[in-house]
Parts: sequence; C-alpha cells; structure tokens
Amino acid sequence: MTREEKFMMEAIALSKHGIEQNQGGPFGCVIVKGNEIVGRGNNRVTSTNDPTAHAEVVAIRDACALLGTFQLDDCEVYTSCEPCPMCLGAIYWARPKVIYFANDREDAADIGFDDSMIYDEMKADIDNRKIPIIKLGHEAALKVFEDWKNKTDKTEY
Repeated sequence: MTREEKFMMEAIALSKHGIEQNQGGPFGCVIVKGNEIVGRGNNRVTSTNDPTAHAEVVAIRDACALLGTFQLDDCEVYTSCEPCPMCLGAIYWARPKVIYFANDREDAADIGFDDSMIYDEMKADIDNRKIPIIKLGHEAALKVFEDWKNKTDKTEY
C-alpha cells in the first residue's frame, strides 16, 4: 500500500465511523503534513445542525487549530469524496498543495448527495438564481473595504 493509499484509507475509515455514529453523511477527510495527519474530519451536518460541517471543513478547522495557522501550505487533503463546491472553496482558501479523492460527484449523486444545482447556480447570472441575491448597503460596506485597504497593521491572506 502506498503512502497516499494509507492516508486515503484513513479518510474512508472516518466516513464509515461518521455514519456508524449517526453524525452525518458518509464523508471523511484527513489533512496531512509531511507524513503526519494534522487534521481529521467526518461529516457532522445532522448531529451539529450545521450545514457547513462537511468532512473537509471539519478537517481544515482541526488542522488549522493544531498548526496555529489559517493556511495549510505544504499540506495534502485526502477526502473520501470529490469536494462539493463549498468544500472546494474552503480547500482553495486553505491553500494545500494537493487534493486526493476517492468517490466522485456522480457517486455522491447516486446516493442522494447531488450538488449539480449548486454548480449550475454558480454559472447562472446573479439575476437568474433560485435564491434572490440583492445588492444592498454598498456605500457603507465599501467604506469598510477602504478602511481595510488603508489599514497598516493587517494580516494579509
């Protein structure tokens, strides 16, 4: 078994553990730095009433807390399923060097986890989305952006 397969098997084991404990859907993830698992997560959406508690997000939070950083440079993500749009965004913000996945989005759709609507929404014009998205308070919000732009002691990311 390769190093990568070993870490993937850990992510898959977490996905199984999560459903056995009735914590959420069948998804698991580990974050690896070097040869050490620094973050673990399984889906906890239904057990925590948190729609963002996907395995990848839980694992990213765990790894960042352990490493004391908000970026996962030089880390690898091993996830039991191709990341959904939300998780993919979170992974990109964390900036790991590689993502490995086992099941793909079609496998997930086959068991009731179909993200195709979200992918379609992301491509749709903002005025034609299923949930109305309305611009409001632009002037006040833009002032805060200017404050950030001019802040001299900010931590950039």
